[in-house]
Amino acid sequence: MLAEAIGFLFQVFRIGVPYLLTSLGATYSERGGVINLALDGLILVGAFGATVGQFYTESAFLGIFLAVLLGLLISLLHAYMTITLKANQIVSGVAINILVAGLTQFFLKVIFNSSSNSERIAGIDAPNVLLNPIFIFAIVAVPLSHYIFFYTPYGLRLRATGENAKAVDSLGISVSLMRYSGVLISGVLAALAGAFLAFEQHSFTDGMSAGRGYISLAAMIIGKWQPLGAAAAGLMFAATESMELRLQSEAIPSQLIQALPYLITIVVLIGFIGKSVPPREDGIPYEK
Repeated sequence: MLAEAIGFLFQVFRIGVPYLLTSLGATYSERGGVINLALDGLILVGAFGATVGQFYTESAFLGIFLAVLLGLLISLLHAYMTITLKANQIVSGVAINILVAGLTQFFLKVIFNSSSNSERIAGIDAPNVLLNPIFIFAIVAVPLSHYIFFYTPYGLRLRATGENAKAVDSLGISVSLMRYSGVLISGVLAALAGAFLAFEQHSFTDGMSAGRGYISLAAMIIGKWQPLGAAAAGLMFAATESMELRLQSEAIPSQLIQALPYLITIVVLIGFIGKSVPPREDGIPYEK
Protein backbone atom coordinates (compact mmCIF):
# COMPACT_ATOMS: atom_id res chain seq x y z
CA MET A 1 0.00 0.00 0.00
CA LEU A 2 2.82 2.40 0.92
CA ALA A 3 4.66 1.51 -2.29
CA GLU A 4 1.53 2.29 -4.33
CA ALA A 5 1.11 5.63 -2.56
CA ILE A 6 4.75 6.57 -3.22
CA GLY A 7 4.39 5.49 -6.85
CA PHE A 8 1.27 7.62 -7.21
CA LEU A 9 3.06 10.62 -5.67
CA PHE A 10 6.01 10.25 -8.04
CA GLN A 11 3.59 10.04 -10.96
CA VAL A 12 1.84 13.23 -9.82
CA PHE A 13 5.18 15.03 -9.64
CA ARG A 14 6.17 13.80 -13.10
CA ILE A 15 2.85 14.81 -14.67
CA GLY A 16 2.76 18.04 -12.68
CA VAL A 17 6.02 19.60 -13.89
CA PRO A 18 4.56 20.98 -17.16
CA TYR A 19 1.57 22.39 -15.28
CA LEU A 20 3.77 23.95 -12.61
CA LEU A 21 6.08 25.67 -15.09
CA THR A 22 3.39 26.79 -17.52
CA SER A 23 0.92 28.10 -14.92
CA LEU A 24 3.80 29.96 -13.28
CA GLY A 25 4.69 31.48 -16.66
CA ALA A 26 1.08 32.51 -17.20
CA THR A 27 1.17 34.33 -13.85
CA TYR A 28 4.12 36.47 -14.97
CA SER A 29 2.42 37.40 -18.24
CA GLU A 30 -1.00 38.19 -16.82
CA ARG A 31 0.28 40.04 -13.77
CA GLY A 32 1.84 42.42 -16.27
CA GLY A 33 -1.46 42.78 -18.12
CA VAL A 34 -1.04 40.42 -21.10
CA ILE A 35 -3.23 37.34 -21.57
CA ASN A 36 -1.00 34.59 -22.95
CA LEU A 37 -3.24 32.10 -24.69
CA ALA A 38 -0.23 30.93 -26.73
CA LEU A 39 0.99 28.70 -23.89
CA ASP A 40 -0.04 25.49 -25.64
CA GLY A 41 2.02 26.46 -28.67
CA LEU A 42 4.94 27.45 -26.45
CA ILE A 43 4.92 24.01 -24.78
CA LEU A 44 4.83 22.42 -28.22
CA VAL A 45 7.70 24.47 -29.63
CA GLY A 46 9.74 23.81 -26.48
CA ALA A 47 9.23 20.07 -26.87
CA PHE A 48 10.20 20.26 -30.53
CA GLY A 49 13.30 22.35 -29.82
CA ALA A 50 14.47 20.01 -27.06
CA THR A 51 14.00 16.99 -29.32
CA VAL A 52 15.79 18.46 -32.32
CA GLY A 53 18.56 19.93 -30.17
CA GLN A 54 19.36 16.65 -28.46
CA PHE A 55 18.89 14.62 -31.65
CA TYR A 56 21.62 16.58 -33.46
CA THR A 57 24.00 17.25 -30.56
CA GLU A 58 23.28 14.31 -28.21
CA SER A 59 23.25 16.88 -25.40
CA ALA A 60 20.25 17.42 -23.14
CA PHE A 61 21.64 20.82 -22.16
CA LEU A 62 21.76 22.00 -25.78
CA GLY A 63 18.29 20.57 -26.30
CA ILE A 64 17.04 22.72 -23.41
CA PHE A 65 18.92 25.71 -24.82
CA LEU A 66 17.19 25.36 -28.20
CA ALA A 67 13.82 24.85 -26.48
CA VAL A 68 14.27 28.07 -24.49
CA LEU A 69 15.47 29.97 -27.56
CA LEU A 70 12.42 28.95 -29.59
CA GLY A 71 10.17 29.75 -26.62
CA LEU A 72 11.68 33.23 -26.46
CA LEU A 73 11.17 33.79 -30.19
CA ILE A 74 7.53 32.69 -30.16
CA SER A 75 6.72 34.66 -26.99
CA LEU A 76 8.49 37.67 -28.50
CA LEU A 77 6.12 37.41 -31.47
CA HIS A 78 3.12 37.34 -29.13
CA ALA A 79 4.51 40.30 -27.17
CA TYR A 80 5.14 42.31 -30.34
CA MET A 81 1.63 41.61 -31.64
CA THR A 82 -0.15 42.45 -28.39
CA ILE A 83 2.03 45.14 -26.77
CA THR A 84 3.57 47.01 -29.69
CA LEU A 85 0.86 46.52 -32.32
CA LYS A 86 -1.92 46.28 -29.68
CA ALA A 87 -3.59 43.36 -31.43
CA ASN A 88 -6.33 41.41 -29.69
CA GLN A 89 -4.53 39.22 -27.16
CA ILE A 90 -6.91 36.26 -27.44
CA VAL A 91 -6.72 36.23 -31.24
CA SER A 92 -2.93 36.52 -31.18
CA GLY A 93 -2.60 33.60 -28.75
CA VAL A 94 -4.89 31.31 -30.74
CA ALA A 95 -3.18 32.26 -34.01
CA ILE A 96 0.25 31.44 -32.55
CA ASN A 97 -1.00 28.05 -31.32
CA ILE A 98 -2.22 27.24 -34.83
CA LEU A 99 1.02 28.55 -36.38
CA VAL A 100 3.23 26.47 -34.07
CA ALA A 101 1.14 23.34 -34.61
CA GLY A 102 1.60 23.71 -38.38
CA LEU A 103 5.30 24.59 -38.23
CA THR A 104 6.23 21.72 -35.91
CA GLN A 105 4.34 19.26 -38.09
CA PHE A 106 6.07 20.61 -41.21
CA PHE A 107 9.58 20.43 -39.75
CA LEU A 108 8.82 17.05 -38.20
CA LYS A 109 8.28 15.79 -41.73
CA VAL A 110 11.38 17.57 -43.05
CA ILE A 111 13.77 16.46 -40.29
CA PHE A 112 12.41 13.04 -39.29
CA ASN A 113 10.44 12.12 -42.41
CA SER A 114 7.33 11.53 -40.31
CA SER A 115 4.17 13.52 -39.75
CA SER A 116 3.48 11.97 -36.35
CA ASN A 117 6.65 11.47 -34.29
CA SER A 118 10.41 11.98 -34.20
CA GLU A 119 13.28 9.58 -33.74
CA ARG A 120 13.94 8.45 -30.17
CA ILE A 121 16.16 10.70 -28.02
CA ALA A 122 17.97 9.87 -24.79
CA GLY A 123 16.27 12.50 -22.64
CA ILE A 124 17.73 13.32 -19.22
CA ASP A 125 19.50 10.52 -17.39
CA ALA A 126 17.99 10.74 -13.89
CA PRO A 127 17.11 7.84 -11.56
CA ASN A 128 13.70 9.37 -10.82
CA VAL A 129 11.76 12.58 -11.29
CA LEU A 130 12.97 14.05 -7.99
CA LEU A 131 16.52 14.18 -9.38
CA ASN A 132 15.51 15.57 -12.76
CA PRO A 133 17.07 19.07 -13.06
CA ILE A 134 13.95 20.51 -14.71
CA PHE A 135 11.82 19.22 -11.83
CA ILE A 136 14.25 20.71 -9.31
CA PHE A 137 14.13 24.01 -11.19
CA ALA A 138 10.31 23.96 -11.15
CA ILE A 139 10.20 23.32 -7.40
CA VAL A 140 12.67 26.15 -6.75
CA ALA A 141 10.94 28.50 -9.20
CA VAL A 142 7.62 28.44 -7.31
CA PRO A 143 8.75 29.98 -3.97
CA LEU A 144 11.33 32.10 -5.81
CA SER A 145 8.56 33.58 -7.97
CA HIS A 146 6.46 34.25 -4.87
CA TYR A 147 9.41 36.16 -3.42
CA ILE A 148 9.97 38.05 -6.70
CA PHE A 149 6.31 39.07 -6.96
CA PHE A 150 5.83 40.28 -3.42
CA TYR A 151 9.27 41.24 -2.10
CA THR A 152 11.23 42.80 -4.97
CA PRO A 153 10.94 46.10 -6.89
CA TYR A 154 10.52 44.18 -10.16
CA GLY A 155 7.58 42.20 -8.79
CA LEU A 156 5.94 45.34 -7.44
CA ARG A 157 6.33 47.09 -10.81
CA LEU A 158 5.02 44.09 -12.76
CA ARG A 159 1.94 43.79 -10.55
CA ALA A 160 1.36 47.53 -10.73
CA THR A 161 1.57 47.39 -14.52
CA GLY A 162 -1.29 44.91 -14.63
CA GLU A 163 -3.36 46.98 -12.20
CA ASN A 164 -2.76 50.58 -13.31
CA ALA A 165 -0.42 51.03 -16.27
CA LYS A 166 -0.92 54.79 -16.39
CA ALA A 167 0.32 55.19 -12.81
CA VAL A 168 3.38 53.08 -13.62
CA ASP A 169 4.08 55.19 -16.71
CA SER A 170 3.76 58.40 -14.67
CA LEU A 171 6.63 57.18 -12.48
CA GLY A 172 8.92 56.88 -15.49
CA ILE A 173 8.71 53.07 -15.68
CA SER A 174 8.28 51.62 -19.17
CA VAL A 175 4.95 49.80 -19.36
CA SER A 176 6.03 48.09 -22.58
CA LEU A 177 9.28 46.85 -21.04
CA MET A 178 7.49 45.42 -18.01
CA ARG A 179 4.89 43.69 -20.16
CA TYR A 180 7.49 42.33 -22.59
CA SER A 181 9.43 40.89 -19.65
CA GLY A 182 6.36 39.10 -18.29
CA VAL A 183 5.49 37.55 -21.65
CA LEU A 184 9.09 36.48 -22.33
CA ILE A 185 9.42 34.85 -18.90
CA SER A 186 6.19 32.97 -19.55
CA GLY A 187 7.61 31.79 -22.88
CA VAL A 188 10.78 30.45 -21.26
CA LEU A 189 8.89 28.58 -18.55
CA ALA A 190 6.36 27.06 -20.98
CA ALA A 191 9.17 26.00 -23.33
CA LEU A 192 10.93 24.30 -20.39
CA ALA A 193 7.68 22.47 -19.71
CA GLY A 194 7.74 21.24 -23.31
CA ALA A 195 11.37 20.16 -22.99
CA PHE A 196 10.46 18.14 -19.89
CA LEU A 197 7.64 16.43 -21.81
CA ALA A 198 9.89 15.54 -24.73
CA PHE A 199 12.66 14.19 -22.50
CA GLU A 200 10.19 12.12 -20.47
CA GLN A 201 8.64 10.62 -23.62
CA HIS A 202 12.06 10.36 -25.36
CA SER A 203 10.60 11.81 -28.55
CA PHE A 204 8.45 14.53 -30.05
CA THR A 205 4.89 13.64 -31.01
CA ASP A 206 2.66 15.86 -33.11
CA GLY A 207 0.29 17.78 -30.83
CA MET A 208 1.92 16.43 -27.67
CA SER A 209 1.07 19.58 -25.66
CA ALA A 210 -2.48 18.14 -25.66
CA GLY A 211 -4.18 21.17 -24.14
CA ARG A 212 -1.78 21.50 -21.20
CA GLY A 213 -1.42 25.22 -21.89
CA TYR A 214 -5.14 25.79 -21.48
CA ILE A 215 -5.30 23.69 -18.32
CA SER A 216 -2.35 25.68 -16.95
CA LEU A 217 -4.29 28.89 -17.57
CA ALA A 218 -7.14 27.39 -15.58
CA ALA A 219 -4.67 26.53 -12.79
CA MET A 220 -3.47 30.13 -12.74
CA ILE A 221 -7.04 31.43 -12.46
CA ILE A 222 -7.88 28.98 -9.68
CA GLY A 223 -4.63 30.02 -7.99
CA LYS A 224 -5.82 33.66 -8.11
CA TRP A 225 -2.88 34.86 -10.24
CA GLN A 226 -0.39 33.95 -7.50
CA PRO A 227 2.60 31.58 -7.90
CA LEU A 228 1.84 29.40 -4.87
CA GLY A 229 -1.84 29.12 -5.75
CA ALA A 230 -1.14 28.36 -9.40
CA ALA A 231 1.36 25.66 -8.41
CA ALA A 232 -1.12 24.04 -6.02
CA ALA A 233 -3.83 24.03 -8.69
CA GLY A 234 -1.36 22.59 -11.21
CA LEU A 235 -0.59 19.70 -8.87
CA MET A 236 -4.32 19.14 -8.41
CA PHE A 237 -4.74 18.72 -12.16
CA ALA A 238 -1.69 16.44 -12.23
CA ALA A 239 -3.29 14.26 -9.55
CA THR A 240 -6.46 14.10 -11.65
CA GLU A 241 -4.50 13.02 -14.71
CA SER A 242 -2.65 10.43 -12.65
CA MET A 243 -5.98 9.05 -11.46
CA GLU A 244 -7.08 8.89 -15.08
CA LEU A 245 -4.10 6.67 -15.93
CA ARG A 246 -4.86 4.35 -13.01
CA LEU A 247 -8.56 4.10 -13.88
CA GLN A 248 -7.81 2.91 -17.40
CA SER A 249 -7.56 -0.66 -16.10
CA GLU A 250 -11.05 -0.43 -14.57
CA ALA A 251 -14.32 -1.31 -16.31
CA ILE A 252 -15.09 2.33 -17.13
CA PRO A 253 -15.60 3.68 -20.68
CA SER A 254 -12.22 4.92 -21.95
CA GLN A 255 -13.78 8.07 -23.43
CA LEU A 256 -15.05 9.12 -19.99
CA ILE A 257 -11.67 8.44 -18.39
CA GLN A 258 -9.81 10.46 -21.04
CA ALA A 259 -12.21 13.37 -20.59
CA LEU A 260 -11.81 13.34 -16.79
CA PRO A 261 -9.06 16.03 -16.51
CA TYR A 262 -11.00 18.39 -18.78
CA LEU A 263 -14.31 17.77 -17.00
CA ILE A 264 -12.69 18.51 -13.64
CA THR A 265 -11.12 21.66 -15.14
CA ILE A 266 -14.58 22.91 -16.17
CA VAL A 267 -16.18 22.01 -12.83
CA VAL A 268 -13.42 23.66 -10.79
CA LEU A 269 -13.50 26.78 -12.98
CA ILE A 270 -17.25 27.08 -12.49
CA GLY A 271 -16.66 26.98 -8.76
CA PHE A 272 -13.74 29.43 -8.72
CA ILE A 273 -14.24 31.83 -11.62
CA GLY A 274 -16.52 34.12 -9.61
CA LYS A 275 -14.10 34.19 -6.68
CA SER A 276 -10.93 34.92 -8.67
CA VAL A 277 -10.32 38.55 -9.57
CA PRO A 278 -7.78 39.15 -12.36
CA PRO A 279 -5.43 42.14 -12.53
CA ARG A 280 -7.61 45.16 -13.34
CA GLU A 281 -6.00 45.87 -16.73
CA ASP A 282 -5.31 42.27 -17.74
CA GLY A 283 -5.90 41.98 -21.49
CA ILE A 284 -6.20 45.75 -22.02
CA PRO A 285 -3.58 47.35 -24.33
CA TYR A 286 -1.98 50.44 -22.87
CA GLU A 287 -2.69 53.69 -24.68
CA LYS A 288 -0.70 56.76 -23.65
